[in-house]
Amino acid sequence: MSTSTEAGPYRVTVVCWGNICRSPMGEFLLREAFEEAGLGDRVVVDSAGTSADELGNGMHPRTAAVLRRNGHADTGWDGHVARRFERSWFDRSDLVLPVDHVHVDRLERLARDDTDRAKVRLFRSFDPDAVASGELGMDDPWYGTDPAYDQTYAEIAAALPGIVEHVRRELEARDRP
Repeated sequence: MSTSTEAGPYRVTVVCWGNICRSPMGEFLLREAFEEAGLGDRVVVDSAGTSADELGNGMHPRTAAVLRRNGHADTGWDGHVARRFERSWFDRSDLVLPVDHVHVDRLERLARDDTDRAKVRLFRSFDPDAVASGELGMDDPWYGTDPAYDQTYAEIAAALPGIVEHVRRELEARDRP
């Protein structure tokens, strides 16, 4: 019998353009949500970009600011370093969450096969209201001011419960004999 512990942790990667705004915000908020759901020891969350534009840079200051404004403790934000998603990462990811359609396209071009492509799901596809409205993309707040970051925060926060429940079901399926 294989358990998720034997299979290793469930791995989630959040993906945006440069890995300094949306994806690190999603990464840190998902980590917190999995901890609160009692899954923190079974799920690993990281993030990456689809471009090399910001490689090596830290989290955007407005990203950290919106997290602080919403009462989140700094859990290593200063240590974040932007990196780019590589094709081989599909092997170590169970769920890849691009934040916008352009990132889906780029990830699908990197994917080697249908198994890789099946791991790619738009972040907001886990928010029932976003699905109902047909608005699954997430604007890049980098071009805007604080209200753009507030909108990104709200969009990410709305999808968190759905992502947590999806991963919980995936873990339960792993645990079955």
